Amino acid sequence: MRGFGDLEAVLMDRLWDRDVDSTTVRELFDELSAERDIAYTTVMSTMDNLHRKGWLARQRDGRAYRYWPTMTREEHSAQLMHEALGIGGRSDLVLSHFVDRISDDEFAGLRAALRRVATRRSVEK
Repeated sequence: MRGFGDLEAVLMDRLWDRDVDSTTVRELFDELSAERDIAYTTVMSTMDNLHRKGWLARQRDGRAYRYWPTMTREEHSAQLMHEALGIGGRSDLVLSHFVDRISDDEFAGLRAALRRVATRRSVEK
């Protein structure tokens, strides 16, 4: 999986932060154009690219499309972490270096997540 380009990252962050299920190019353009000089067609083509790459789903709504992310921000982050484990050498050492660098609160969250997953896996067996 490749990361996002600069504008792709901005658009994905905006989509993930929205309180609505879907949005149009016009809605995102109006929001972005209040903060930066950007063309409507740039937002439209970037959202279309994100759709073609599988990051956004869309459905026609009149003459426009409504877009929404195909995964949450957290699912995306987890996928990036999983890929880093696959390309980073020995995964046990990668994990060890990662754990050495996280805060105490993050460590507590990791322990809680591991307990939840272990419980779920034991129930599934």
